[in-house]
Amino acid sequence: MVRSVVVGVDGSAPSTEALEWAAADARRRRLDLRLVHVREQSRFTRETTDYCAGTLEAARERVRALMNDVQVTTELLAGNVIDSLVAESASADSVVLGSRGLGGFAGLVIGSVSMGVAGHASSPVVIVRGSGAQHGRVVVGDDGSPYAQVALAYAAEQARARGVPLQVTYAWQMPVTPSHAAGYSAVRASSCEQELRLAAERLSAWREKNPDIEIVDEQVVGHPAEALIKAAETADLVVVGSRGLGGFAAAVLGSVSRTVLNQAVCPVAVVRPRPRQA
Repeated sequence: MVRSVVVGVDGSAPSTEALEWAAADARRRRLDLRLVHVREQSRFTRETTDYCAGTLEAARERVRALMNDVQVTTELLAGNVIDSLVAESASADSVVLGSRGLGGFAGLVIGSVSMGVAGHASSPVVIVRGSGAQHGRVVVGDDGSPYAQVALAYAAEQARARGVPLQVTYAWQMPVTPSHAAGYSAVRASSCEQELRLAAERLSAWREKNPDIEIVDEQVVGHPAEALIKAAETADLVVVGSRGLGGFAAAVLGSVSRTVLNQAVCPVAVVRPRPRQA
């Protein structure tokens, strides 16, 4: 079954940005585009139904005006917005959303719907924000975790489709060791050497798997979120795993992915391993 790029539309300006990003992504990766609008249960009136249908039709027409070679379908769903979009993610290639919707507070960088879907979806979730300026590179964070591995795979696909380099950013923090401990400098040096060696080995394996992509590395001593937010300033897309080695098992989003979502100035894709099929 061919998966579609699903985009949530509600008529807001961030939603329109997400729609245009999703249409371009579907075209690049030769996927269908599915436009979804969710009508909440508490708003079942003729007027709201007409408005929702009009929102979907306006979104369809916008895609046709931009690129009429993308196969587009629409769906008007009823229910809770987050639950409906999470359900869509089970069969989607990815779910694309604007940073905030019509129901968001103006002061919020990421709306509750966007954060909720990013935290629970089965597929990659792309939260779109930014001017749309093209810098010619995709950035992905790597910490050696299984979540980073699926993020790298999605990032490689995005870089390949765009024909741009993939930058793999590995950031690590110095181990906390009492300054008076014997051999402190040696411990730091050994830890640094081992971390860099492991990161280089992982990158070498990815280059072998993806010889058609230019893969470059960035190794930073510092907080991973800060490194990725900095890299986002000159990236078309930043890709992160939903959580990494430092995450609590019960957390739906780790601190790094949550911070990058809230502060990066370009679109951010949050990726997690898909549930195993029964």
